[in-house]
Amino acid sequence: MLPLRGKAADALDGAMDLLVVPGFSRIGYAARRRMFEWGMPDLTGRRVMITGATSGLGLAGAIDLGRCGAKVHLVARDEAKGRAALAEVGRDAELHLCDLSSLVEIRRFATGFLDSGERLDVLIANAGVMPAERERTEEGFELTFATNLLGPYLLTDLLLPRLREGRDPRVIVMSSGGMYSTGFDLDDPQLDRREYRPTAFYAHAKRGEVMLADQWQRREPEGGVSFCSMHPGWAVTPGMSAALPGFHRLTGPILRDPHQGVDTAIWLSGASPRRAPGGRFYQDRRARAKERLPGTEGSPADGVRLAEMLSGLVGDLPD
Repeated sequence: MLPLRGKAADALDGAMDLLVVPGFSRIGYAARRRMFEWGMPDLTGRRVMITGATSGLGLAGAIDLGRCGAKVHLVARDEAKGRAALAEVGRDAELHLCDLSSLVEIRRFATGFLDSGERLDVLIANAGVMPAERERTEEGFELTFATNLLGPYLLTDLLLPRLREGRDPRVIVMSSGGMYSTGFDLDDPQLDRREYRPTAFYAHAKRGEVMLADQWQRREPEGGVSFCSMHPGWAVTPGMSAALPGFHRLTGPILRDPHQGVDTAIWLSGASPRRAPGGRFYQDRRARAKERLPGTEGSPADGVRLAEMLSGLVGDLPD
């Protein structure tokens, strides 16, 4: 059978996305890769930082970035796991230790990185958690909120001066298809008034990530950093398997592997602003809708409120 091309390929791509199961699974990835003849980007000379780099999507992303020629800055919480990941990535890589749930550690790390004079072209905000029970950080924040949203906000803001000096600079926020199920509650951002449900809290934070990426893009000067959000589809990772064992058992045969899940982040790391504009939500190398349920996307005013709330929680930031 001849492969689909042109409008027929676009129609099938849209149908798979609309039907969710084929679009989010390895079925959609395999079909799109063939239809659109994807290759791996040449990232020679790019300086890319990826958080949560010791397992799952983060480790796969770090390995693929290295294979594509990038210098990779791996950000990890655990030193032993970080060194093991570093060995898999190769020689043109560097390990940094930082717990993305700790504002103190993020400030320490960002200060050291800026003082080093290292160039940075791309930041991939990938680190995330889905704890089985409600937990709080030492600084008093709900753990899912702190790791998935508040910490990445602070790290990105602190590194923005260095990113703006980079070549075609870009921030890529690794969200989740789960964010389609919810809006973001600006009146209860850490969901203190709700019973704890891991998947709901995770989806809530992931919706916040998309809103925040959009707000960053709206306030960024023309020609500055491009802010993109994305989701990996249904990719099997240690975190997903532990948090959603039933879902893993049910969908196991069609789950993507981590390299398939992180493919769009690798592509975005090398794509020009013209080819992959900021302010979009990507999956499988194409911009996708940000809303499937009415009222969940959030308005530009909501994005302003979210950024202001996060800024207030982390304290004063440098210009």
